Amino acid sequence: MSARRGFGFARLLIAAGWVTVAAVSSAATAPKVHTVVIADMAFGPAPADVHVGDTVRYVNKDMFRHTATARDGSFDLDMQPKTSAETVVKKAGTINVYCRFHPGMKQALTVK
Repeated sequence: MSARRGFGFARLLIAAGWVTVAAVSSAATAPKVHTVVIADMAFGPAPADVHVGDTVRYVNKDMFRHTATARDGSFDLDMQPKTSAETVVKKAGTINVYCRFHPGMKQALTVK
């Protein structure tokens, strides 16, 4: 009888192990938040691992008002100095971003 209990306990451990693996797998695909800092009249580096469903947060550390405006019209974030705004990206591809107030400020955001 004790051998059967041992086997049942092993099966329980294996089942618990599968639950742990499944939880880790679903967490790996959870949407992420990426931050782009705006400072010195420029967008900081675009994050490299943005996927559809992720959030991109723009943080304006300048003393000027800026926007993060997508040329394709998918988002238009208006930020006063020392504020932030965010958007959830909805499609894959390259999104060209600029500031409406300072058109020389540009960024290419690649979404996978």
